[in-house]
Amino acid sequence: MVTFPTPAPGIAGITSAVRRVGPPGDRRPWLVAVPFVLIVVIVLADLMTPPSIRFTPFLAAAPAVTASFAGARTTAGVGALAVASQIATDHAEAPAHLNETVATIALLAVSVFVALFARLREHYGRRYDQARSLALTAQNAVLRPLPLRLGRIEIASVYLAAEAEAVIGGDLYAAARTATGTRLMIGDVRGKGLGAIGEAALVMGAFHAAAHQTPSLDGLVSTLDGALAAAPDHADTPRAGHGEEFVTALLLDVPDRAGPIGVASCGHPPPVVVRHGRPFVPPLPDAAPPLGLGLASAHVRTGSIPWMPGDIVLLCTDGVLEARDSGGRFYPLTERIRSWPGGDPRSLVSYLRTDLLRHTGGGALNDDAALVAFRRVPHAARTIPEPRQAVRPSAGR
Repeated sequence: MVTFPTPAPGIAGITSAVRRVGPPGDRRPWLVAVPFVLIVVIVLADLMTPPSIRFTPFLAAAPAVTASFAGARTTAGVGALAVASQIATDHAEAPAHLNETVATIALLAVSVFVALFARLREHYGRRYDQARSLALTAQNAVLRPLPLRLGRIEIASVYLAAEAEAVIGGDLYAAARTATGTRLMIGDVRGKGLGAIGEAALVMGAFHAAAHQTPSLDGLVSTLDGALAAAPDHADTPRAGHGEEFVTALLLDVPDRAGPIGVASCGHPPPVVVRHGRPFVPPLPDAAPPLGLGLASAHVRTGSIPWMPGDIVLLCTDGVLEARDSGGRFYPLTERIRSWPGGDPRSLVSYLRTDLLRHTGGGALNDDAALVAFRRVPHAARTIPEPRQAVRPSAGR
């Protein structure tokens, strides 16, 4: 489930999501007519054929079909109607014999058992709805929605989780204001699905805590690398040196005033700049090792991207670049951007999301995928206040 343009649903989205996974009968009430029509057809067929040909045993299909989409009460009602129909049909054709009596008892037993199973399905369905609601709330708290405007830039984002029942997984993005601009981060936790949410929460928490207090991007990389490497795993032992858990990340320093964008990469795909509808990957220093290995701070080298008026900067994760079609071909991101008819960051992200799902045949992705696009808005209103004692970020090394 993906909500656009924000990456995760709010309270309204959670409520609607839970409503969608409720009993199917709530969504398609017209299906209740199906078992009644079935009973009528079977009874008429039985009455219109010789007594030696009996169709009433097929009445058991009515409560069985009802249990697949309706609740226990409706299923029990249909079962009672089916039993009454069989009794009435038997007496209309001839006095009831032992075989008809046994068939009626069997139909009654089937109806009772099916109604009980429908009751159990309702019970576990409610428990599932509650668990899903809590999971959606937790996921929404971990991956905070990016604002549509922040400082001097407008932002659009989308998240596609690899696991069917997840809203987020191992990919992450975050934004924070500084005294002179906006800092953005996009990253990819090793692994995918719900198991990576804890690592994503750790990285984003460290980013929000340090983004407006660290003067340079390389200093911010050092802080994030140290926070992730020093965090204990489930066995309460340090991760550093184990090489089991790490996060690729791309950090950007976007100034409010005219000037280049500072970039620091830790094993993450570089940004793509879209200028006049033509995408290109700007030259940047070699990426540092991923965060969490204790190596990024010693190898990080910051670069810069010239930013012209109207340029859109696109950030993505490996899940986008490594998405395959039925023939095993990777998604050609820059080639597909050339087919984009143009517009703002929101239209670009929306176009790429639709095109990416079309490329994969509309099925599940092999990995979580995230897209973030932004451009400068000269007179955009800031959506959150600047920190009072924020330091001025520098270009780093």
